[in-house]
Amino acid sequence: MLPIHSIRNGFKRQCSFTRSAGEWDLLPVPPYKSRGKEESNMKTKDLSLITVYAALYAAMVVVFSPISFAALQFRVAGVLRPGIARKRELAIAYAVGTVVANVFSPFAGIYELLFMPFMSLIAGLVGYEVAKRFNANYYVCGAVIAIIIPLSVSWMLGQLFNLPYAVTLPGLLISEQVINALGATVFKLIESRYRWWE
Repeated sequence: MLPIHSIRNGFKRQCSFTRSAGEWDLLPVPPYKSRGKEESNMKTKDLSLITVYAALYAAMVVVFSPISFAALQFRVAGVLRPGIARKRELAIAYAVGTVVANVFSPFAGIYELLFMPFMSLIAGLVGYEVAKRFNANYYVCGAVIAIIIPLSVSWMLGQLFNLPYAVTLPGLLISEQVINALGATVFKLIESRYRWWE
């Protein structure tokens, strides 16, 4: 008969013993729960969030198309961008939403369908990384995006219509900062009641 004091501490943490009929009987240990299903559910939730975000961004651009595609564009959909501060994957959703939205642009072409979606992805990723240093601050993320996107749009307008930076950039910077600051405020209000990114 194996004395109880000879059992290793680590083994005792895994198993429980009881004395029965002169022998030590092993009590059942709770089964190991796989994390595979939990991780799968998280991936499904992330994919759903990305899909909804991209669709909502594209829809808002199209609905407000008269001001979304103007030279001094004011994209109301930009209120969604600061949310990237809490979810890096949303940078991808932002880029996808930009592609879908720009299909409806009167200037649809290589710049609208390739260059701007790429710059949207870069802006989102940079905004996320900078905001992460400030506790995932929505305002920081929005401000960073609102610098990169106007620079990109202004350059694109220069290539398409030979418009100088001095004409396009100031207005774009102001409109983007305003819409992103508004979006950051909205996300702060939502976060105070609901951890939407989890």
